[in-house]
Amino acid sequence: MASVFTPITTMKHTNPTGRRKFITKTGLSSLAALLGAEIVFALPEGYLPLVLENDPQTLFGKHPELIVRNNLPWNVETPAHLLDDRVTPNEKMFIRNNGLAPEKIDVAGWTLTIRGEAVNQEKTYTLQDLKSKFTKYQYQLVLECGGNGRADFFPPTEGNQWEVGAVSCAEWAGVRLKDILSDVGIKSTAVYVGYHAADLHLSRDTNKEVISRGVPIAKALENETLIAYEMNGKDIPPAHGHPLRLIASGFPASVSGKWLTGLSIRDRIHDGEKMAPPSYALPCDPVQPGSDVPNENMCIIENMPVKSLITYPKSGAIIKENSPLRIRGHAWTAEQRITKVEYSIDFGATWSTCQLENAKNRYCWQHFQASVSFPRKGYYEVWVKATDDSGKTQPMLTPGWNPKGYANNACHRIAVKVS
Repeated sequence: MASVFTPITTMKHTNPTGRRKFITKTGLSSLAALLGAEIVFALPEGYLPLVLENDPQTLFGKHPELIVRNNLPWNVETPAHLLDDRVTPNEKMFIRNNGLAPEKIDVAGWTLTIRGEAVNQEKTYTLQDLKSKFTKYQYQLVLECGGNGRADFFPPTEGNQWEVGAVSCAEWAGVRLKDILSDVGIKSTAVYVGYHAADLHLSRDTNKEVISRGVPIAKALENETLIAYEMNGKDIPPAHGHPLRLIASGFPASVSGKWLTGLSIRDRIHDGEKMAPPSYALPCDPVQPGSDVPNENMCIIENMPVKSLITYPKSGAIIKENSPLRIRGHAWTAEQRITKVEYSIDFGATWSTCQLENAKNRYCWQHFQASVSFPRKGYYEVWVKATDDSGKTQPMLTPGWNPKGYANNACHRIAVKVS
């Protein structure tokens, strides 16, 4: 790869300014440690140093190329070329928060309480209970924000303008949720499992729950649905839900609640914060772009759509004439598996098949690669599309406009110049 040029469709860096994230006095003692240097002068009350406000590398140990979409709350995107790892490392994993991360985490005193209308008994587990009383399982699982790809919708929709990088596939380890539910005992009336967490509302009102979503009971009982306490072989990092997180891959990542403290076993669809439309909901029937859609005509998003991503090379690659280009990337689905990944260099007129690997487990992404040849000098775009075992495939253009900009699974593409 000789160099990279900048195509017209460059990434949009949305970096909010002029705002300060307020902190309490209990948080001040940790600032010097985060900065790695003494704070020489006294900070104004409630002020967070600028380097921590707009620098996830300093605050979370993130790769410097990650893009800050919002910092109140933190929402940070990974450019496609940084997702080339087979297992997504912490420093390259996107962040999607709805509120403020807990300021103090007492691991020794952390508990998970199970209650609700459809549970036989209320029961509380310590972290040690979860680690010692249940079998540990480990899976590599995709987490993707429901709004990934929102930036491509027109008319534009509100929310973080994610491009393609609000997705990850890390190794998660912990207890199967089905094993906990078996230990507690659930009634035949169980319909939904809702989660509760320790994150703070942006207003700092402790009576307001930031987000409390959940999954249907069938999803809760899948083998791969975990109450996780490890990510990539270590304690879950603070930005991703330490010390306990629900993982329900295949559904929008908003159902995989961070900083987990409780579960409600419901005899109805959970009615927690951000469960009601328009949050994480699509029009039940197709609508004209730009339409106002009544909430009663919206349906909760469950399975995420089939999708793929080119992770090498970076868009804007320049190669020499008569030189093949090796591309690679990942594809994933909420169904059983991806069966085919194809690429096109003529804007979808014709397609060629990529080499495709099997997944490590269900809900893990599958790696693909191909050697691409170009007929002569000039500008090209390499498009990829995946198809899964249910027959679902990716559209070439942004599908299904909706008021919140969810579930865009249009073909990913990179620009290439042959010179």
